[in-house]
Amino acid sequence: MTTNLIRAFKYISLLEGISFLVLLGVAMPLKYYYDMPEAVSAVGMAHGVLFILYLFGAFYMYDKLNWPLKTFGIVVFCSIVPFGPFYVDRKYL
Repeated sequence: MTTNLIRAFKYISLLEGISFLVLLGVAMPLKYYYDMPEAVSAVGMAHGVLFILYLFGAFYMYDKLNWPLKTFGIVVFCSIVPFGPFYVDRKYL
């Protein structure tokens, strides 16, 4: 069961990281350079949902994997840093 939960969190982490990079690297330039705010609305909503799922998943992993509070803090901090979820996947999962 725990293996399936880790796999699900890895998948959410991957999607959250990709959505953040797409938001910063594609949607934001489209909004500010080409006056196309629709991209930010669509990608931003998807990223927001994935961000919340990532935080819930991080808390769940903290509980199930008995992470120290420091590890949990690093995992949560990595959710707001570009490429952070990819680091979490490599280092802690």
